[in-house]
Amino acid sequence: MEGLRSQTHVASLDWEILVIDNNSTDRTAKVVQSYQAVLPVPLRSVFEPRQGAAFARKRAIQEAPSPLIGFLDDDNIPAPNWVASAYAFAQLHPHAGAWGSRIKGEFEVAPPPDYRRILPFLALTDRGSQSLRYDPQKNLLPPSAGLVVRRSAWLEAVPAHTRLSGRVGGSMLTGEDLEAIAYLQRSGWEVWYNPAMQVTHKIPAGRLQPTYLLPFFRGIGLSRYITRTVGMGTRQKLVWTVAYLGNDLRKILLHLVKHGTAVHTDAVAACELQLLIGSFLSPFYLYFNGYLSADPTPATPTAVAAAAPD
Repeated sequence: MEGLRSQTHVASLDWEILVIDNNSTDRTAKVVQSYQAVLPVPLRSVFEPRQGAAFARKRAIQEAPSPLIGFLDDDNIPAPNWVASAYAFAQLHPHAGAWGSRIKGEFEVAPPPDYRRILPFLALTDRGSQSLRYDPQKNLLPPSAGLVVRRSAWLEAVPAHTRLSGRVGGSMLTGEDLEAIAYLQRSGWEVWYNPAMQVTHKIPAGRLQPTYLLPFFRGIGLSRYITRTVGMGTRQKLVWTVAYLGNDLRKILLHLVKHGTAVHTDAVAACELQLLIGSFLSPFYLYFNGYLSADPTPATPTAVAAAAPD
């Protein structure tokens, strides 16, 4: 909240802070009340009883009247010019439906050097100092932390009811943010990386422990079938499912050949293996757990761009 309180170059902007209380059991309500009297912009809170980040973001879209909506998690600290930079980018890129921030980590304990390979999965995004458009032909999208969306694009492209809800009830199944962004991109809206919007992501020591990382990476992998096939028709899904299964199996075998028994002792190699195994199992896991039992509630018709296996 302090990061938003300190925003600069926003005197000419009409904006507010909306807190989505996603069925929390902490002091969220009291914290909101303590800031309402001191913030220079309106602050309000809305209670969303359905647990899961996807429900929280959809509630924000419903409640916020603004044409632009930015998402910040409770462990994200925006730079003082974050709001102004988000607005300026929207004016320069009218076809952008979503644009992500440059996100750097603030670690409670320093990660080992070999963790560099997996740190981007902790919602850390640094693609340099120049703006970049995400290629629709590649399975690469920004995380929701520090993301700004055009409300009209979301309402047009993202189904009212999507399949993934986020990590809830002890489950590490994730990808709900990528599912929504993929709908935006595959309906024709541009998705960008905007380095002028900078965010610090606070990462506690526990998130660098194997007990957290291994199920976390398995959860990322298990969600991939949905994020890979957003917007595809039945026949197209069948073709790409076979291609993805073959490619994932190939990657698993190559990983085992490369690392051998080190996958039992090397935390990074073990995380990468869990990601690959989860990706391979994804269509089966999601089907047998009911995630694929019904199509999402449609938005307006979308133009689909098929993606090659990653």
